[in-house]
Amino acid sequence: MMRWLRRLASTRLTLLGMALLAVGASLSYGNPAEVSAWVLIAPLLFLALNLLAAIITQPGINRRPGLLLFHLGLLSICVLTAIGQLTYFESRVEVTQDSVFELSAMQEVQQGPWHLGELGKVQFVQQGYTVEYRPGLVRGATRSHILLPDGKGGWKAEVVGDDTPLIIDGYRFYTTFNKGFAAVLTWITEQGEAMTGTIHMPSYPLFDYKQANSWLPPGSEEEIKFWLRLETDFDREADWLLDGAKTHAVLVVNDGDQRVELQPGQGIDLPGGHLRYEALSTWMGYKIFYDPTLKWLFIAAMITVFGLCLHYWSKFQDQPMDQPEDQSPEQLAGKAQDRK
Repeated sequence: MMRWLRRLASTRLTLLGMALLAVGASLSYGNPAEVSAWVLIAPLLFLALNLLAAIITQPGINRRPGLLLFHLGLLSICVLTAIGQLTYFESRVEVTQDSVFELSAMQEVQQGPWHLGELGKVQFVQQGYTVEYRPGLVRGATRSHILLPDGKGGWKAEVVGDDTPLIIDGYRFYTTFNKGFAAVLTWITEQGEAMTGTIHMPSYPLFDYKQANSWLPPGSEEEIKFWLRLETDFDREADWLLDGAKTHAVLVVNDGDQRVELQPGQGIDLPGGHLRYEALSTWMGYKIFYDPTLKWLFIAAMITVFGLCLHYWSKFQDQPMDQPEDQSPEQLAGKAQDRK
């Protein structure tokens, strides 16, 4: 048994594991959907076994407290990182103002093979937001206002941002640069059935020149094209606050040869029904991230650093540095002669 453990503890296998980990990291860079999570998990587990075997079989490690603690920390980091890859979750979502977060709205979903999928328990209502900009469109603080269940049948207000995420059941919601305006529309069919929804325009102010989108009404073969003509105090060369509550917009509707400008509350008759522009709204884009190992990885990293410090401290204690300034020239000359 010990013979096989000594072989498994070989430094050659350590180098092989590190090479495989480098290959896995390059293949999984950017989290492409076609690359399996196991290209990272397998090398991490291989390195963990290699480290465990080294800890068990090498007296130079297991008989020195500092070095033992250092290697145990490295072992924990390998195992926790592998677990994180198995259970992580990442996604993006756009949530309209005055709307609840919905799983069906998520995009670019990526998750580990062991993720339990508890995101369905997350509830919040998006409110308005403000974003500070400095000259040159340098984005500053984002303050996104949301409502959370207070556990008593009501709602409580919170503010989240890029550095202060919304954390619910381990899921972290970070605001992003991806946010913009939306048009609230009501479509009334010829039979009198009404449906209300929103059309998200491209991110603002990134695409301030291209606030356009289209929609295909039910039963129609031609899309309706929309364009928002926004009235903001947007100034690329000055401090500026993006605030949807202080923004007005005219909705330009194009349907074939017909072009109409609508103010909020106005409508237009189109083939198949009547379209009414209810109001201007906003939407916020969030990055969703989940990794249950983050706290434990931090603890493991601290243990690793402490073990390394303890190891070198004990070495310095056992082998104190020479202090030539406290020695006479004759003593220094004698030591030099002894070395010869």
